[in-house]
Formats: sequence, structure tokens, C-alpha cells
Amino acid sequence: MNEIIAVVTITILAVISPGADFAMVTRSSFLYGRKSGLMSALGISLGVQVHVMYTVFGIGFLISQSPSLFMVVKFIGAAYLIYIGFTTIKSVVSGFESKREFEIVNSYQSFKTGFYTNALNPKTMLFVLSVFTQFLNKDNDLFVLFFYGVFMSLAHLLWFFIVAIFFSAPRLRDKMLKKQKVVNNIIGGILMFLGVTLLFSPMIGS
Repeated sequence: MNEIIAVVTITILAVISPGADFAMVTRSSFLYGRKSGLMSALGISLGVQVHVMYTVFGIGFLISQSPSLFMVVKFIGAAYLIYIGFTTIKSVVSGFESKREFEIVNSYQSFKTGFYTNALNPKTMLFVLSVFTQFLNKDNDLFVLFFYGVFMSLAHLLWFFIVAIFFSAPRLRDKMLKKQKVVNNIIGGILMFLGVTLLFSPMIGS
């Protein structure tokens, strides 16, 4: 029971803490609408499973103990956030509601950016790795471990669905779109800042 409480508590706190995931879902929701926001949230939740899979099979431990390999992962994740932040600052959006084909394409793009944001995020890797190595019973079988992994994904999905619905609300979205240059600069700046911070954050064990 203590193990379950620990996993649930840490997961909830990690999910609701502001970060790249929050900025990404907010970006997709206010710029492109509710469907894109929800697809971004879905991508983020599935991105968690990338870390769950290799952690369960022990690769996450190897990455955490290899400074050079971890640096590669960290650099890719940081560069991706900086790139998305830059493109957000440069983007200008208007009149999407009447363009069905664009909405479909953009929903797919939102899903991909959400997925890559989490799949390439070393902080998500460390969160999953710490939970599985520090708080779970070593005697747990694979079914139990994957059950916890599914819970982590569902927690991300539920929270970011709420975020997407909130920021895609018509009144709020209209206000944000009217000030989209300012909002884009804020969100893009946050993503770039998170990328730079991640790039220069201390190594594991340093």
C-alpha cells in the first residue's frame, strides 16, 4: 500500500508541476484549438511509455550511469525545446476554424510535438527511472511495473486534457489569439528557457 501511495503522490506532483509539457499543450490549444490541444496531450501521455519501456528493461539505468550517453539524450531534448520555442515565437495563426484539412494535419503535428516533447525529455526519463528504482519493490513482476507505467501515462493524459480544454475555451482563446504575438513570445520564451536550462543543468551524480 505504501508503494502505491508513493507512486500516485509523486506522479501527480510531477504531472501538475509547470514545465515543457504544460507550455506545449497550452501552445497547441490556444493557437490551433481544442482538438490539437487534446492530441498534444495524447502525444505527451504516450511519450511517457517510451521511458517506461526502456526503464523496465534496464536501459534507463544504463543511461543514467553513462555521462556521455545521457549528454546525447539531454542535448537532443534541449535542442527540440529550443526549436519549438523559436517556431512558436515566429508563428502567426488565424482563421483555422473553416479549414478542415488544415485542422487534421495540424492535429497530427500537435500529437507529434507532444510525443517528442516527452520522449526526448531527460527530466521525464529521470522521473520514471527514480520511481521504478527507488519506490518500487524489486520483487514486482512485469505486469505490476507496466501497470504503474500505464498509470503514469493516464495521469499525464487526464491533467493535460484539462489544460487543453481550459486554454481552448472560446472566450479565452479569442482573447489570447488577439494578443497572440505577446502570448507566443511568452510561451516560446518559456520553452526556449526550459531548453537552455536543461542543456546546462548538472549531470547525474555531479
